[in-house]
Amino acid sequence: MRRILPIIAAALLAAAPAAAQLTDLLTAPKTLIDRAIEARSTSDIAKDNAIVVKVNAAMGKLGTIKASTEIYEQRLLVTGIFDDKAVYDRFEREVRAVTGVRKLYWHVVYLAADDPKRKSLLDWGDTLALGTKAQARLVGTAGVADVNFRVAADPFGVVYLLGRARSQEEATKALARARDGHAVKRVANYVEVRP
Repeated sequence: MRRILPIIAAALLAAAPAAAQLTDLLTAPKTLIDRAIEARSTSDIAKDNAIVVKVNAAMGKLGTIKASTEIYEQRLLVTGIFDDKAVYDRFEREVRAVTGVRKLYWHVVYLAADDPKRKSLLDWGDTLALGTKAQARLVGTAGVADVNFRVAADPFGVVYLLGRARSQEEATKALARARDGHAVKRVANYVEVRP
């Protein structure tokens, strides 16, 4: 129990996400428990939490909630759509300057407010549902340790799978489950296979 309490405390410090990360708030109790039992050290989890706090601080400094983050083993996934090019550019500079990031997966785009492409985007609720359903499919899959995966989705219908699989078979299963959703147009695979 003593080992779990520092992990939960570290997770709580990072549980003050930007408003765009409503998924984290809705799933916080499960997330805190899952992260406490992950096959990772307290130090590794604390490093991830510190990085997310820095990215959230950058969003706060710029007064934006247009981006969302997922992280695993200091591999940072950032998604979002900005309609202000100057804010987008400043946010990208701030995120790229965050120390401790081992690998950055940058999936943030600038798309003008009047860009016709916006008409074909999923709305916020459908995007949230896409990611939540993909994560739920992992939870129910035998042979997939869902606590070692992070899932995100964007309004373009892309599901992002980040994490670590203990075998190629587990990675293949997780990827197949991420693709299963009817609104999933593509899956971006950021899973490392490592026992």
